[in-house]
Amino acid sequence: MPEIASRVAVFIDGSNLFFKLRSLEFNLLNLTKFDYRGLSKWLANDRLIVYCGYYVGAVRAKENDEKGQRLRQQQQKLFAHLASPEQDFMIKRGYLMENEGKYHEKGVDVQLAVDLLIHAYENLCDVAILVSSDTDLIPAIQKVKHLGKKVEYIGFSHQPSYGLKRYASSSKFITKEELEPFSWKQS
Repeated sequence: MPEIASRVAVFIDGSNLFFKLRSLEFNLLNLTKFDYRGLSKWLANDRLIVYCGYYVGAVRAKENDEKGQRLRQQQQKLFAHLASPEQDFMIKRGYLMENEGKYHEKGVDVQLAVDLLIHAYENLCDVAILVSSDTDLIPAIQKVKHLGKKVEYIGFSHQPSYGLKRYASSSKFITKEELEPFSWKQS
């Protein structure tokens, strides 16, 4: 009897990916050309992708806030790129909260954790590929594994999360060189 292909769901923590790429000195002005679908296919390694989600805090800006308006416009371009037919990502938005001049995402990790659990409980996937280094997700990872699903943690070789590595079913630490083919989407 032939082996049934694993169904894969890809969960990308957008802010986490953004800052990891920034620390690798990627050209951040061009992340709207990053091939997120290509990266997902590479990570899925010929398995069937049933879901791709991108989780991020949405930028809100007051009318007189030029920098905020510019950031919001850049994020809107990114969202349009992610939602395009060739990328085909679900965009899950939290929000950004300002506190003493610093911005913090709210609702993003919870939304990602809930979606991980929904995919496991409703048997929507066999494998969850998690591109994040946020250890707040460990309880969700544990429950997903308890439900008989696999969680593949995708980290970054220069800043891995050993906490996520410990709890995931498997781990892969990607390098800048491995990401470069996806940094300029081929048209």
